[in-house]
Amino acid sequence: MEQEKYQNLEQQITPPTPYLKNSIKAFLIGGLICTIGHAITYFYIIFFDFTEKTVGNPTVATMVFISMLLTGFGLYRKLGQFAGAGSAVPVTGFGNAVISAAIEHRTEGLVLGVGGNIFKLAGSVIVFGVASAFFVALIKLILVSMGVVQW
Repeated sequence: MEQEKYQNLEQQITPPTPYLKNSIKAFLIGGLICTIGHAITYFYIIFFDFTEKTVGNPTVATMVFISMLLTGFGLYRKLGQFAGAGSAVPVTGFGNAVISAAIEHRTEGLVLGVGGNIFKLAGSVIVFGVASAFFVALIKLILVSMGVVQW
C-alpha cells in the first residue's frame, strides 16, 4: 500500500482526539490534587504548629505517600487513565512513578528487582530536577552579585 493511501485510511479509521475534553479533565484533576495539598498544608499549620516556611516538606512527603498508597491499591492508575497529565504533573506523579517501578519488578527479588529498578522511571526526574535547581541557583547567585536582584 502506498504511503499516501495508508495515511488516508488511517485518518478515516482513527477517531479524533478530544483535546479540549482531555485538557479540561487534566486541569480539574490537577487542581483537585493541588487543593488536597493545600488542605494538608493548612492541617499541618493548624494542628502541628508548622509555619508557612516549614510546612512544605511534610506536605510534599504526605502527598507522595498518599500517591504511593493509591498506586499500591491500583487506584492511581485509574486516576491517571481518566486525568492524563493532570495526575502526572503534580508531585504525586513522582510517587506513582517510583512505586509502579517497584511493583513491576517485585517478582525479581528485593535487591535486584525492587532495589535495582525502583528509581528507573523517577531517576531522570531526580537528575534533571537537581541539575535545573543548580543552574537556577547559579543564575540567581550571578544576578545577586551583579546587583540586579536583591537577596
